Amino acid sequence: MAASGKDPKGRKIISFNFSWLYFIILIGIGYLLFNNQQSAAPEKIEWDEVQQMIKEGDVSEITFIRNDFKGEVKVRPERLAKYAQKFRGGVPPKRAPHFFFLVSTKFDPEQSFAGLNEQLTPVEQFKVVIKNEDHIWMDIFQMIFPLLLLVLFWVLMFRGMNRGAAGPGGMNPFNTGKANPREADKNEPQVTFKDVAGLYGAKEEVMEIVDFLKHPEKYTALGGKIPKGALLVGPPGTGKTLLAKAVAGEANVPFFSISGSDFVEMFVGVGASRVRDLFRQAKEKAPCIVFIDEIDAVGRARAKNGGFTSNDERENTLNQLLTEMDGFGTNSGVIVLAATNRADILDKALMRAGRFDRQIHVELPELKEREEIFNVHLRGIKLGDDFDVEFMAKHTPGFSGADIANVCNEAALTAARRNHQAVMQQDFLDAVDRIIGGLERKANTIRTKAELRTTAYHEAGHALVGWMLPYADPVFKVSIIPRGQALGITWSLPEERKNWSRSMMMDHMCHLLGGRVAEEVLNGEPSTGALNDLERLTRMAYSMVQYYGMSDKVGALSFYDSTGSQGYNLVKPYSEKTAELMDAEVKALVKEVHEKTRKVIEDNKEGFMQLGALLLEKEVIFAEDIEKILGPKVKPEADDQFQQS
Repeated sequence: MAASGKDPKGRKIISFNFSWLYFIILIGIGYLLFNNQQSAAPEKIEWDEVQQMIKEGDVSEITFIRNDFKGEVKVRPERLAKYAQKFRGGVPPKRAPHFFFLVSTKFDPEQSFAGLNEQLTPVEQFKVVIKNEDHIWMDIFQMIFPLLLLVLFWVLMFRGMNRGAAGPGGMNPFNTGKANPREADKNEPQVTFKDVAGLYGAKEEVMEIVDFLKHPEKYTALGGKIPKGALLVGPPGTGKTLLAKAVAGEANVPFFSISGSDFVEMFVGVGASRVRDLFRQAKEKAPCIVFIDEIDAVGRARAKNGGFTSNDERENTLNQLLTEMDGFGTNSGVIVLAATNRADILDKALMRAGRFDRQIHVELPELKEREEIFNVHLRGIKLGDDFDVEFMAKHTPGFSGADIANVCNEAALTAARRNHQAVMQQDFLDAVDRIIGGLERKANTIRTKAELRTTAYHEAGHALVGWMLPYADPVFKVSIIPRGQALGITWSLPEERKNWSRSMMMDHMCHLLGGRVAEEVLNGEPSTGALNDLERLTRMAYSMVQYYGMSDKVGALSFYDSTGSQGYNLVKPYSEKTAELMDAEVKALVKEVHEKTRKVIEDNKEGFMQLGALLLEKEVIFAEDIEKILGPKVKPEADDQFQQS
């Protein structure tokens, strides 16, 4: 119930958790009520039964409450056992009264009790007490007590819900409409732009925003206006939130951060109230920066909610956010930063100039940027002599900054498990394998020899096709050691292309289909091992026909919805005849890929069989092993306009 800690001066502080006190009070009240109910619960009887008990001499006292028209009967102790069957469980109350009875307004207690006493012997006569009971305070308590319990439970409920909320009033249920943004603490270690590797264009944009806040007169003197908002857009893990933290560390102005989901509440009007309170706090401390992470939680396009997932509370919150952003003074010094990886679903009113004036795209890092990101995350890691950061950057195409941080951490853990004195190059390679393919299943004894053979030649087919086609990604490593759900994996180092020709896509599809065709050449029939390959192949084939206009029969048409506005349309933007034509073109395209892939494998069957045999022997082979069997990797012609330097 008590927690101890230390203040900044090192003095010990003992704090008490009042939630336990509330809990104990509630248990005590419940016990008293329950105990009182159990110990003082006289049974109701009729007036005729009371008269019979009096005549038999069992009653020692009767208390009659005149204003309630109620009588309470006390039975002689030696006679209680006689009436055991009338009590609940056969146990009489510990204290009197033992019974009670009700009478009408015409009942005369003095005459009735006096007449009954005259019929008894002096020993059997009972005591009579007649009174008026004043219980107004008990009535008031009975009315107020349930209300007090409800208020207490309400306070405790909100105390639990808002325990992690920052800012004043986080524990107060009456401050539900208050925004609780987290304000950056200047005394804590700050993230700066030096900690943000890569992201060249995005970093320059946000650095300019910081300069706006530090030297506004530099821009306003020339008639410029400080931008009101900047939206960070990019895939997950690319560093959007990290950029915002760097802005907080560099700007040297108040920095409020809040998540879009913090505005969403089950109570009507709370979201809009929190938006108003957030911007009120920001204006009081201007110049400052407000950062809203995952803004798509409240910024989803309103038109997409109609008829399906309408949420008036979220729309009211968005409307208030639009109003607040457009209501700033020209040079108020308040800039709104927001981050999302789903910019296509945001409301157009939120994206217009005057609200989010700038969209800063934070993309996946390229080769040079990945190398810089590795250098940032390797600062606290003890590296081996064989580590090559440039090689690792080439080995991780498509990795985000968060992925690279995970690789570095996983490599350090792997080295520690192996009792290495430093983190070696192989530890990093194994970490990449684990992140891409999953955990290695070393104790996999379920596979038969035939299944192992099929897996080896399946992966050999991928490796052969990828090696012999000019636009297929260069194969780096092939393994038949099971990882995750995969029985074997072929690793490639893809070229970081921005533009793909039809020939490139065809070779890439042949690479995907190489494993399945290899099974057909080896066993005469395919197996289920190519499920993921076929899924990716089908998606790419439909993209070529439906999106990129790479079909002669369908033509240069694209049915790609870049805005996401057709997400809930029940009618396709093309006819059934066009749909059938696209299906036929996709099948023809896949057939062409299949024939080309089969020809490559059959023309190099000797090398294919050698690759499969080598995989069965070593389980893991590298590009050097493939080159010894098949020769150098086939590359595009030197004058190819799409070839990258």
